[in-house]
Amino acid sequence: MDAELEQLGYLGRLMVRLTIGAAQLPEEFQRKQADYVLSRQLGDGGWPGREGVSDVYYTSFALRSLAILGLLDGALAQRCAGFISSRVAGHETIVDLLSLVYSAKLIEAACGLDALAAARADWTVRLAELLGKLRRNDGGFSKSLEGQVGSTYQTFLVLLCLELIEQPCPDADSAYKFLLSQRQPDGGFLEIRVGKRSGTNPTAAAIGALRVLRRLDADVAEHAADFLAQRQTDEGGFQANTRIPLCDLLSTFTACVTLADIDQLSCISIDGAQHYVRSMQQPSGGFRGFEFDPADDVEYTFYGLGALALFNTDDS
Repeated sequence: MDAELEQLGYLGRLMVRLTIGAAQLPEEFQRKQADYVLSRQLGDGGWPGREGVSDVYYTSFALRSLAILGLLDGALAQRCAGFISSRVAGHETIVDLLSLVYSAKLIEAACGLDALAAARADWTVRLAELLGKLRRNDGGFSKSLEGQVGSTYQTFLVLLCLELIEQPCPDADSAYKFLLSQRQPDGGFLEIRVGKRSGTNPTAAAIGALRVLRRLDADVAEHAADFLAQRQTDEGGFQANTRIPLCDLLSTFTACVTLADIDQLSCISIDGAQHYVRSMQQPSGGFRGFEFDPADDVEYTFYGLGALALFNTDDS
């Protein structure tokens, strides 16, 4: 079974894990979160952030939640596919391009609809070429075409996107060396080389990227797990870094996903993390991002739902 999961790729493995866990959550909780996500959908089939028009980035999070809840099918999936298809010809950011491809893959996996059917036959090749233009001399990938240095998070995103469109990473050795160059003595990773301290999210991105490359060393994984475990506060959530006193839902989700992926979730207080995540839930459904966050959105709702699903898997 483990070998079969490996073939699914990083995001495929994560979605299988979360789907299994979500099915074990209380039905009332599942229904409340589903109702919340569905209530935020706009007429064009997409989802906005906290305000404004439909956005590819936020739509991808809504689709992830619906997918792990087993609701991405029928007329709903067709509407979503229509929105994704309408954005293929646009000039998206790299983050949005990943969101676009991943959303299309989710819809296809859930119900067989191909949201990218209208794209040119060489679309994936051209996308791979675009991603390649973000490569920098340090071996990493930058945040934009104007960027001068590699970014740990951006390198992770590029590798995920290449994996989704089944294109190889050009010069994978250089990407591997770049990621290791971001590693710090505390076991964490920097976001960019001029960064002053390791962060939870760059560390999760680095470990994820090394997993995509299939080159994660046991020693690197062990020390990263130690670093992430130390970011858990007395509240149960995780800090983004040592300078930020408050924990947040994004850092908590990424830390726990990473620890689960390297079989180190037992090194933290799962009860504490569950308590923190549940404290971010809104009474009518949806999740906010941190203690003083005044509102909720579909992105943080996926983090909340996903984290609680993760804690309900048999191996957590």
